[in-house]
Amino acid sequence: MLLGDARSGKLADNITGFGRALRRAGVKIDSQRIALAKEAALVVGVADKEDLSAAFEAVMVSREQDRLVFRELFDVYFQDPKVANKLLAQLLPSAEGQAEASKRRPRVREALAPKKAFGQQAKPVAEDQKVEFDAAMTASDIERLQHADFNALSATEYRLVERLARDIKLPLPMFTSRRSRPAVLGARIHWPGVMHRAARTGGELMQLPRLQRREQALPLLVLVDVSGSMERYARLLLAFLHAATRRHPQRDVFAFGMHLTDLTPAFRQADTDEMLAHASLAIEDFAGGTQLGASLASLREHHARRLVGRRTIVLVITDGLDTGEPADLAQELAWLRRRSRRLLWLNPLLRFDGYAPLARGAAVLHAHAHGMLAVHNLAKLEELAASLAALMKT
Repeated sequence: MLLGDARSGKLADNITGFGRALRRAGVKIDSQRIALAKEAALVVGVADKEDLSAAFEAVMVSREQDRLVFRELFDVYFQDPKVANKLLAQLLPSAEGQAEASKRRPRVREALAPKKAFGQQAKPVAEDQKVEFDAAMTASDIERLQHADFNALSATEYRLVERLARDIKLPLPMFTSRRSRPAVLGARIHWPGVMHRAARTGGELMQLPRLQRREQALPLLVLVDVSGSMERYARLLLAFLHAATRRHPQRDVFAFGMHLTDLTPAFRQADTDEMLAHASLAIEDFAGGTQLGASLASLREHHARRLVGRRTIVLVITDGLDTGEPADLAQELAWLRRRSRRLLWLNPLLRFDGYAPLARGAAVLHAHAHGMLAVHNLAKLEELAASLAALMKT
């Protein structure tokens, strides 16, 4: 079998088109991985679809959260030999029905949807018409989206920014735990290891194994406002936090509006779209009012153990437009501050020049928070890690 030979087949072009579709679905993939997929196809052959899928997955997928998207997109993309013949023209396979398409993951549906250049509406195309996979964005488009307020984005721009936000890293400050691990330059001698090594060498001590204290990320507690004024920010920030803190060993997430909702089970989903779907089912007061004081009281009464030994970093994501009693809010915030290492307020209203927390709830929150940070665009999300590190040192 020859890949890329126009006289014998079009498989190489089909694999390239499949790689572009994966990129459209948000999977990190480059030309090197596509080249490896072509080599894998030569090794395993195309007789068995499951073997070919496993080989492609091994070389094209590097993140656990992308595996389910890859498998579903592979099944749709290579479901019919007639579809494969159209892949050379970079046609996306059509769904067999609206009901079947609605069951697919959002990232797969968007990858299969015809799109044109950035900022333009996609138009229906005939079967024999060529569809370009990658949306073309100029440098000015990207620069504008980096600094565009989430609340001012169009629907198309919002979906694109949400994808971009999932790739932003959020390394959290570390602390030295009491647990130890073997290390070459450790501060303490590992005496059990010394005895084991001496037993292997007839009592001769050739080397003294040492121990070093482990470094762990600080526990994280996130409280996300899902009231009406935060509606445009909540979904995007939840997607960002799910992807950015995926490997965090201790992460608890709650949504609050009129009452508190535990989103930690939803955040255990590997795929961000699955997390958002579970969160939507769990939140019953989305786009309603805000009762931060009552929500914090519920946190204190039912989930106080989520705060670990005054080491927890608490992120409160809200605009501060609380409708509860300021005295109750102040009491609960004082308790939360005593039980945490840092209480940080992530406020999207900082997009306004000269903003001051004059509302009653905002004034109380500003008085108890250790710091206030902006989270209204991609540039501010990228600066968030550095801002957290700076506030931890104060």
